[in-house]
Amino acid sequence: MPNYLKKRRILPFKALKMLGWKVGLDFPDLKKTITIFAPHTTYWDGLYGKLYLMQYRINYKFLSKKELFKFPLNIFFKLYGSIPVSKNKEYIDEIATVFRENESLHIVMSPEGHLNRNDHWKKGFYYMAKRANVPIVVAYMDYKKKEVGVKGVITDLENMKETFQKVSEMYRNMGAKYPEKFALDKRYS
Repeated sequence: MPNYLKKRRILPFKALKMLGWKVGLDFPDLKKTITIFAPHTTYWDGLYGKLYLMQYRINYKFLSKKELFKFPLNIFFKLYGSIPVSKNKEYIDEIATVFRENESLHIVMSPEGHLNRNDHWKKGFYYMAKRANVPIVVAYMDYKKKEVGVKGVITDLENMKETFQKVSEMYRNMGAKYPEKFALDKRYS
């Protein structure tokens, strides 16, 4: 059993249980990852994802839109564990640099890119993982089962189409809070 699982924080685990959620597969014993969470159709997803991650005593940061980091919201987002990213492609290099500067780090984001229905997912998570040479952890919140956990880990990032197909397959039949707002990337599913 990985060392951090032996020291699992009980409070976030209990909080999930009190909210009626089950914990699926444990977070993998990896030092650095891009961790994607889907379906993402409500801000509540962030709370359940954060509670899930908090129990593992890992260093994680959420990626959030730079526009949200205006006073007074910037205080909340920093306390929440978010780091701002811009819309330009330079953020991929910025995140790769952040990985190099940290011994252990898990960057968490939504592959859809926003809360509204999007059948053309953002590719940034793939490019960040490839540039930083870290695996992609495919995490989920399934509202049908009221379960949060990890579906799998993708380490072979040589082919973007194959990676997106694997991600789509892992998220097939997931129960979103608002199902009408969730769609798989139609280019790869």
